[in-house]
Amino acid sequence: MNPKSVFHAPLHPIDTEIQTHGCRHTNPIICSRHSLPTVCAFAREDNICLAPPKSWAKQFKKLKNEQSNSSEEK
Repeated sequence: MNPKSVFHAPLHPIDTEIQTHGCRHTNPIICSRHSLPTVCAFAREDNICLAPPKSWAKQFKKLKNEQSNSSEEK
């Protein structure tokens, strides 16, 4: 998936405001925690990022709202 679009991708069930499944950075190479074994999704066996972008909390709420709105329409 294109790194630019991953930030806007639908939520994964284990995504929260403080962690994501996979990396949600639009440019992961410049992340200060890139490849840190206990923090980075690229280095962790469970593929969980414990240091999402600072803007992630706001994006999480937006995606959560969109997700709940679309499930109500069904």
